[in-house]
Amino acid sequence: MDARSLIAVVDDDESVREALPDLLREFGFAALAFASAEEFLDSGCVGQARCLILDIAMPGMSGLDLRRELLRRRQSVPIVFITAHEDEAQRRRMLEPGAVEYLFKPFSDTALLGAIQAALRAD
Repeated sequence: MDARSLIAVVDDDESVREALPDLLREFGFAALAFASAEEFLDSGCVGQARCLILDIAMPGMSGLDLRRELLRRRQSVPIVFITAHEDEAQRRRMLEPGAVEYLFKPFSDTALLGAIQAALRAD
C-alpha cells in the first residue's frame, strides 16, 4: 500500500464494491473493498484504514455490529455510514462515537468526498 490514505469500503452490494473504489481512486485515495464486516476484520487492513465507508444493513455482522467490534478492539477509524434505508432517527443514533457521516444511497460524489474529508480531519 502506498502513502495515500487508505479508504476501506465494506458493503454486501457488489455494484457498490465495484464503483466506490474506482471513484475513491479518482479522488486520489487508495481503496480496498470488502463484501462483509467479517471479511474486513480478517483482512489485516483494520489498523491501516484511515476511513471506513460502511453499509449498515448486511447479512451476518451489520455495520453497527462492526463499529461495536472495532470499539471493543480499541481500533479507532472514522466511519462514514451508507444506507439505502432513509431513517432520520437511526441516522441520529449512528452519528455517535466513531461515525462522522451517514449518507443515504444514492449519494453524490461531492457528498461522499466531503464526508471522507471530514473523517480524515477527525482521524
